Amino acid sequence: MNFKKGEILCVDKPYGWTSFGLVARVRNHLCRKMGVKKLKVGHAGTLDPLATGVMVICTGRATKRIEELQAHTKEYVATLRLGATTPSFDLEKPVDAEYPTEHITEEMVRETLARFVGTIEQVPPVFSACKVNGSRAYDLARRGETVELKAKTLVIDEMELLRCELPEIEIRVVCSKGTYIRALARDIGEALQSGAHLTALRRTRIGDVRVEDCFSLEGFTDWLEKQEIEQTEDN
Repeated sequence: MNFKKGEILCVDKPYGWTSFGLVARVRNHLCRKMGVKKLKVGHAGTLDPLATGVMVICTGRATKRIEELQAHTKEYVATLRLGATTPSFDLEKPVDAEYPTEHITEEMVRETLARFVGTIEQVPPVFSACKVNGSRAYDLARRGETVELKAKTLVIDEMELLRCELPEIEIRVVCSKGTYIRALARDIGEALQSGAHLTALRRTRIGDVRVEDCFSLEGFTDWLEKQEIEQTEDN
């Protein structure tokens, strides 16, 4: 392996880890293995701390491919709790409002999900990495400042209802770059004349890379220990 020349690694991000934290851990392992103090390492698509699943990590010169890899279609499996909202649209923040769900049926859920397939406009969550006047939206939101984000155009290729045990549903979403599944949960809740937030999220695919193809963090470290590092001028 030649990590400075460039390799692409696929890791199943654990629950509770930030994307930045996972990249830092991978970088630390690589630097120790290579006997170097620094190495360029980046990821092709952020996952929230409470989400798990596919993280594509690029090293060395392969970081030049990050923008290309970020553009690939992504697939998620999400669990939504209907009838309640949180400021972050997931479990990062406590429930701030509750709504009726007695009027919601499985048929209504299926009809509502179908309306989101295609090109849609989505306002990102205020608790997101979007930049507002040079600052991250989540930094402003956590300081209690008012954050206004503009709607973005994106594409939902597929939306499948995997499980319907009201007030909880599980869905599979295939979508374009830039889609916030938390915001999608918010919009689905509103479309059902109720509320909703995410209770679980797993990214199952980026492009052709499936979560089944990814290392666990422990599996990555075990694999790395067995690798031979190519000794070239790039190292």
